[in-house]
Amino acid sequence: MRALVQRVSRASVTVEGEVIGEIGQGLLILVCAMQGDTAVQSEQLANKISKLRIFMDEAGKMNRSLKDIGGAALIVSQFTLAADTARGNRPGFSTAARPDDGERLYLDFSERVANLGIPVATGKFGADMAVDLINDGPVTIWMDTE
Repeated sequence: MRALVQRVSRASVTVEGEVIGEIGQGLLILVCAMQGDTAVQSEQLANKISKLRIFMDEAGKMNRSLKDIGGAALIVSQFTLAADTARGNRPGFSTAARPDDGERLYLDFSERVANLGIPVATGKFGADMAVDLINDGPVTIWMDTE
């Protein structure tokens, strides 16, 4: 699985003019299931992100995790993270999981993060979403289970 993790002061996702998920301080996690991914990759990614020390401690160093600060996660599916731009000017997405597998793994990942004691808000799989965020830092990290 692949994720783009952004440390945020706040974030929300809107579908058809309605806010369906929002958080305060925490992480916006854009996530994409890749071909061949299973629940094993979902679990690995959830565990890694929950322990990722990218929040400031008292000394101003990135030394605290999402769990340490009591933050939340806004998890949004984004198959475009599978973009292959090696040839031409139009990205290819053939390495992304099929939609049914992608949705299953997206929901599995969201549930695993929640089961780690992190409050979770989500987007809507396959929907046209507007994501609003204030990137804190900015801190943006690319993660891949490969």
